[in-house]
Amino acid sequence: MLLDDLPAIKKLLTTSRTIAVVGLSPKEARPSNMVARYLIEAGYTVIPVNPGQEEILGLDCYPNLTAIPTPVEIVNIFRRSEEVEPIVAEAITLGARMIWMQEGVIHAEAARTAKAAGLVVVMDRCIKTVHHCLGHERAE
Repeated sequence: MLLDDLPAIKKLLTTSRTIAVVGLSPKEARPSNMVARYLIEAGYTVIPVNPGQEEILGLDCYPNLTAIPTPVEIVNIFRRSEEVEPIVAEAITLGARMIWMQEGVIHAEAARTAKAAGLVVVMDRCIKTVHHCLGHERAE
């Protein structure tokens, strides 16, 4: 379940441009903030999702995925495991292509639901680390 479809993961990281970061913190020292900054540097369009913020990293912040006015390809989740199911449901509704649960975020049922809906799922792994290890430098 961790990286069980590496070719699909690599393809999506190469072809996707828009990543919603759910649970993005405005605090620079937080992992979500560091990962979002890395993704921006790698050429992705990052969309912050945090109901307590209006702007993070100079970008408009949204309270949930359904409030985002543009298509989202990858949903990167920095929330507690027990909060993942409704996020996955929103991602499916929006037509996202991938659910990425960060290190420590594990929800097998939500992963099964996403996979059944045709999404690629990564669980309990850091998107920054995997992106770097796959040799990706910048999104095209």
